Amino acid sequence: MTLEEFFRDCPRAALAFSGGTDSAFLFWAAKEYGCDVHAYYIKTAFQPEFELRDAHRLAEQLELPMTVVDLDVLAVPGAAANGAERCYYCKQALFTALWKRARADGYTVLLDGTNASDDAGDRPGMRALRELEVRSPLRECGLTKAQVRQLSRDAGLFTWDKPAYACLATRVPTGTPITPEALQKVERAEDAMMRLGFSDFRVRLTKDGSARLQLTADQIADAVQRRSEILSALGEDFPAVLLDLQPRQA
Repeated sequence: MTLEEFFRDCPRAALAFSGGTDSAFLFWAAKEYGCDVHAYYIKTAFQPEFELRDAHRLAEQLELPMTVVDLDVLAVPGAAANGAERCYYCKQALFTALWKRARADGYTVLLDGTNASDDAGDRPGMRALRELEVRSPLRECGLTKAQVRQLSRDAGLFTWDKPAYACLATRVPTGTPITPEALQKVERAEDAMMRLGFSDFRVRLTKDGSARLQLTADQIADAVQRRSEILSALGEDFPAVLLDLQPRQA
């Protein structure tokens, strides 16, 4: 099945829109193939502000409607406790809220941007999507991440080379309860690192609240050289700033 065929069979749909490469391309494709599509961005403490800015920018570029849905994800016990099933509880809450809003607006199909490169398996988040009957056109049509990036570039979407970005909750060690303060520290640190010119990295919290920087191989030497700048930018929020010498796989 092609995306054109998918949207021919699905002429009206709501889209869970994150502002990332995959859902951005799906948003574009829905318009390209004549689907009456409405995007819904779910705003929680787990999403950094730049994702919402990118979502607004893309919706404006495509001249398509987007609604922001607020959710207090830290009020979801299974998500805030940050156990092994955190992603399941989080996705359950997010997509239940999205379904409620989409149905209120008259939509009976809800899409997400999972692509064919994503390992579905029995991952908690994927399980929640199946249970809530959320459809993933990119995956159903066999489009991989690399293909989505190339097609996005061809379409002139600024998101074509945007680095993959897992939610802020993934920066907190599993089993450590997630607090607003921890998320805010991580977001400030990652914003600071981006301002310093680093990309496709993670700032992870350790059990004692220190920051562990995970960088791609080509950025590690630069980080060592710029140690003072990094410490100045991040030092106030963390008792220690550590550099992981094991390169992050982009």
